[in-house]
Amino acid sequence: MRKELLKNHDMYLERKKLYAGHGFDIDKERKFVLDRAEPLYGYILEVGTGKGHFTLTLAKEGYEFTSVDISKEEQDIAILNLRYCGLENKVKFLIEDAEQLSFEDKSVDVILSINTAHHLKDPYKVLDQFIRIVSFEGKIVISDFNDKGFGILEKIHADEGRTHSRSDIAMRDIEQYIRGKGFQVKRYESEYQDVLIAFMQVV
Repeated sequence: MRKELLKNHDMYLERKKLYAGHGFDIDKERKFVLDRAEPLYGYILEVGTGKGHFTLTLAKEGYEFTSVDISKEEQDIAILNLRYCGLENKVKFLIEDAEQLSFEDKSVDVILSINTAHHLKDPYKVLDQFIRIVSFEGKIVISDFNDKGFGILEKIHADEGRTHSRSDIAMRDIEQYIRGKGFQVKRYESEYQDVLIAFMQVV
């Protein structure tokens, strides 16, 4: 098990180094999102664990939360990343389809979905789920790459002989859709990504 942890951690560091070589500081970008998202409170849900970069950021800050992803393979990598740092007990990991989340209506206080929107087959179904489960006092935090960020992502995948698939949805489409559902939305921009923070409007 220790050998597996060390190998996975080496891969994690190599990935960070690869991004840094293109000018993208993973830790800095995650901290930018977290600073805008805070305060985090109540029941916290991360949708789109992926390899756990933001999951690790939250856990290192001391938060206890649930993280869901449709891919067990991706989530297993995230679990190893947290286990290496002794933070696995901070997170409840679940395999779920974001289009059909199992959480009850208005049962989640903070929903975080970081660099996931461009992977979604039907983003609006997922947004409807977020709107359904977020509490009246809660908030939805969505962040994804901007054009410059996607440019770096595409270069990295090209270097690896792969292509990076992405949906046609843009953050402005997400913002417009959520506003149309009665939410107030604050928008923030870093060099590489956009962040939306959505709250229920107080009548």
